[in-house]
Amino acid sequence: MEYRELGRTGWKVSAVSMGCWAIGGAWGSVDDRNSMAALRHAVELGVNFFDTADVYGDGKSERLLARLKKEVKDGIIIATKIGRRLDPHVPEGYNRENLTAFVERSLKNLETETLDLVQLHCPPTQVYYMPEVFEIMDDLVRQGKVRYWGVSVEKVEEAIKASEYPNVQTVQIVFNMFRQRPAQLFFKLAKEKKVGIIARVPLASGLLTGKFTHETQFPPDDHRNFNREGKAFDRGETFAGVDFETGLQAVEELRKICPQGMTMAQFALRWILMFEEVSCTIPGAKRPSQVEENVAAADLPPLSPEVMEKVQEIYEHYIKPQVHHRW
Repeated sequence: MEYRELGRTGWKVSAVSMGCWAIGGAWGSVDDRNSMAALRHAVELGVNFFDTADVYGDGKSERLLARLKKEVKDGIIIATKIGRRLDPHVPEGYNRENLTAFVERSLKNLETETLDLVQLHCPPTQVYYMPEVFEIMDDLVRQGKVRYWGVSVEKVEEAIKASEYPNVQTVQIVFNMFRQRPAQLFFKLAKEKKVGIIARVPLASGLLTGKFTHETQFPPDDHRNFNREGKAFDRGETFAGVDFETGLQAVEELRKICPQGMTMAQFALRWILMFEEVSCTIPGAKRPSQVEENVAAADLPPLSPEVMEKVQEIYEHYIKPQVHHRW
């Protein structure tokens, strides 16, 4: 496993880490025994960073990670996210009372006295122009409830604005073969300011695994069924905002250039790791076998310049017109 620096935290995190949305819910059926087995296997393979949120299964994902931490005791870092419990999800909700309550609920779920990393969970754009919100986060650090804080963003512009706040340690952003704009506009700034980049939705909700076809059906409780048009939350979180049929066409082109010895998922993850500014990427997994496939990508050889150029061409032709201007 390769380890990379996470902002100015002093932590070195596994380049391929683990996102824990899937073990909380909204990804079809999930079994807690399989989820725990996947988490344990991730630790065995060198994963030391786990990303969750208070809304994943209404705290279920956090509680599973609390179980893991009890077993492992030392060496793992758990990042959670707060803000999406607000209903309605409006800027005014990002106040001291609510943010403190969310943090205290996560402390309880994770059975800890201090949260390693707390990220604002894709707040409305206006929040990034409310310095008082970030002062509250600083206060939570001073109170000892939070060790470090960061943001999870939808748009590149939000990432740039968030980086103006001196104590932001990390920015979590959608970055994959189908969402390349962050590398063009944000990565250089993040490197200058020593802000860690957590690349989420690395497999475009599974689209980049190459396992889906035109006939693939998703269960009613799977966001890949109910959020394709952004009815529940930002459309960019589902298939990275790409129209499913267009995505399938692009995947077939990517399949032709996938290096020998790599699965499509590993190809997609290795592409992300070609960008040195990325601290880690957080693919999800519901079973140990998925963890194993994902983690192996960190030890694969670099992609050739020719392959990187081909990926860019496929993006420009199929994907860029749909997504580049939106996020």
